[in-house]
Amino acid sequence: MFISSAFAQAAAPAASATDSLMSMLPLVLMFVVLYFIMIRPQMKRQKEHKAMIAALAKGDEVVTAGGLLGKVTKLDESFVRLEVASGVEMQVQRSAVVQVLPKGTFK
Repeated sequence: MFISSAFAQAAAPAASATDSLMSMLPLVLMFVVLYFIMIRPQMKRQKEHKAMIAALAKGDEVVTAGGLLGKVTKLDESFVRLEVASGVEMQVQRSAVVQVLPKGTFK
């Protein structure tokens, strides 16, 4: 009455090499699109941020990740000292600096 599983498997046509490649093609295309849409732009932003952090100099006006505006007064290897108001200085990590503002923005 029922066909055994061994007979059912033997009755299926054998997949050729081109069929298996064609079934993998959408997956490969998806990874290629993902690379160009998400991964590559993120790597570019990281590279630009690293260059901006390395180019920080005393007197630059910056914005931190927390939204603080300040003027760079002292630079260390991993920390930056910012003057956020006259006589008020804060120490933040270099990686917390998000943007360098044009001169004269922060007074």
